[in-house]
Amino acid sequence: MANDIAIKVNNVSKIYNLYETNTDRALGMLGFRHGIKYREHHALKDVSFEVKKGDCVGIIGTNGAGKSTMLKIITGVLSPTSGSVDIDGRISALLELGAGFNSLYTGIENIYLNGTMIGFSKEEIDSRLDDILEFADIGDFVYQPVKTYSSGMFVRLAFAVAINIDPEILIVDEALSVGDAFFQNKCFKKFEDFKERGKTILFVSHDLSSIERYCSKAILLDHGINVGEGTPGETINRYKKLMSGMSVKDIKAQEEGTYVAGGLRDDSAADGEKKWKDSFQINPKLDEYGIMDAKITDFAIMDEQGNLSATLIKGFKFHIKYKVEFFEDVQDPIFTYTFKTLKGQDITGTNTMYENAGVGLAKKGDVYIVDFEQEMFLQGGDYLLSISCTSFVNGELTVHDRMYDVLLISVVSNKNTVGFYDMNSKVTIQKS
Repeated sequence: MANDIAIKVNNVSKIYNLYETNTDRALGMLGFRHGIKYREHHALKDVSFEVKKGDCVGIIGTNGAGKSTMLKIITGVLSPTSGSVDIDGRISALLELGAGFNSLYTGIENIYLNGTMIGFSKEEIDSRLDDILEFADIGDFVYQPVKTYSSGMFVRLAFAVAINIDPEILIVDEALSVGDAFFQNKCFKKFEDFKERGKTILFVSHDLSSIERYCSKAILLDHGINVGEGTPGETINRYKKLMSGMSVKDIKAQEEGTYVAGGLRDDSAADGEKKWKDSFQINPKLDEYGIMDAKITDFAIMDEQGNLSATLIKGFKFHIKYKVEFFEDVQDPIFTYTFKTLKGQDITGTNTMYENAGVGLAKKGDVYIVDFEQEMFLQGGDYLLSISCTSFVNGELTVHDRMYDVLLISVVSNKNTVGFYDMNSKVTIQKS
């Protein structure tokens, strides 16, 4: 392995046998195979990649992509079915909440237990104890059994141990997401300190903004396959295409210039033709109501490149687009959209009445396509999108079709400001 490589993953595969009955599972564990019914699940399929010393690398992918399995193999928690992993440097890992902690031990006892497991002597742990306690900031609870801790206290102590024993390689799974915003900010500042000191960081996250902001490289896994790796922006774009329904084969063909796409149609989809909304994960608890004399039949979010995607990059243009079919005449229909927080707070939105974009009389049988084009300046995070078709009848608001919280929209940002919305400030500082 080259001197500048910290982690080298060589054609790693991991196969699990999934048994039909507990009896088959027990016999399988004892080494019996004849007559036992099981199927193979390939959690990882011939995965290879390298992490250079001093790099901060993120691994992204949907649930079940093999991300956590990969980290467990790298840290030695699991053994690969085939392939190998070469490591150059001492690893500290935070894979699962409280992994390696004894619930009956106090926080102090678990600090020494974890430090010893990593390979430190008591004297080395003693020299780092104050830093660990200061970073965890859980007060006198450190002298209580960890089974009495809240999940937040648990992860504070676990992360404080992992990051303050001065490893050469730090590996972190999604366990960090249980911490509050201030603690996460504290951890990422530590990440920056690690990077400046030439440490190596490998972490799995569903927070694409963190991947964009902190990583020098990102790797995309899907169903155990390495789809590709590159800059965070390149990898996130691949992830967006994957989420929009493109196959791995089509993504690679597009990058090679051999992909031929049918493109989006602006007319109503023919019978049997795939609709825009088929490319999205629609809220299973969607609240839809109205008198239904007009109905939203299709909808889409399109990113700055024209791809169907519910993952948007802050600072770039995007489209909210949907089709409405009218079953009765409607005078001056109003098309709307609204973004809300996950807690239900309205943040921003507009409609065709505000935008002076009326259509007059929509006649029975008409199909209209409304397209809201704008720039995304919401902070990085997750939001809920609602869309509707309404009108005023005899001065009263009438809802023809309204879809509350129809889609979850993820905004990726490498720079957040205070609050929900970025005013896109330009700052000038002069010395007088």
